[in-house]
Amino acid sequence: MNGFTLVEVIASSVILCAAVMIVGSIATRALLGTQLSRRYETAASLADKQLGLIDYVGIDSVSELGEMEGDIEEAGDTYHWVIETEYQEINNLYQVKVTVNWVVANRPYSFVVDTMLNGTTVASYDTPVETGQE
Repeated sequence: MNGFTLVEVIASSVILCAAVMIVGSIATRALLGTQLSRRYETAASLADKQLGLIDYVGIDSVSELGEMEGDIEEAGDTYHWVIETEYQEINNLYQVKVTVNWVVANRPYSFVVDTMLNGTTVASYDTPVETGQE
């Protein structure tokens, strides 16, 4: 008897279909993971831009404004950012918290950066002045 029986063909077809479905599932999960990673990278970049702006403008003037927030659209997603500052009364340090939120498929995501920034120096440094006397 030459060839395969009907049972052997059906069994091999089922095994092949299961293997294709598993590979497809793995590929889909990898794609979803890549998209989520891209969104986290965008949120981190947005937080970094906000911290750079705070550093450029000066933490003292930003803290006077209080809590700041806004929205930005990047690559089809809307990100909401919030900046909170709190004076620490230690060496003129401010605690700065930047939170970036976004929603994908009715599921909320968040990225938070918490750091300390140095404000303007309030201490005065006395420079020794030479009087010319010996």
